[in-house]
Amino acid sequence: MQKRITITGSTLRARDSGFKIALAAEIEQKVWPVLKSGAFKPVIYRTFPFSLASVAHEVMERSEHIGKIILINE
Repeated sequence: MQKRITITGSTLRARDSGFKIALAAEIEQKVWPVLKSGAFKPVIYRTFPFSLASVAHEVMERSEHIGKIILINE
């Protein structure tokens, strides 16, 4: 497995309305049920309060974590 993953996105501005409507319907039918069921969950490495944002950033820069680093409101 790769340690660093790149996720690339795109806007749908250039697509026609029919495509966008069909895509939204397919996402509602196939993706939302998986998210609602809890079958897909992000891996959370550690949470930090906003006051320790600099520490969280240092952890991220070291690339020793696997999963999400989350800042929370204290």
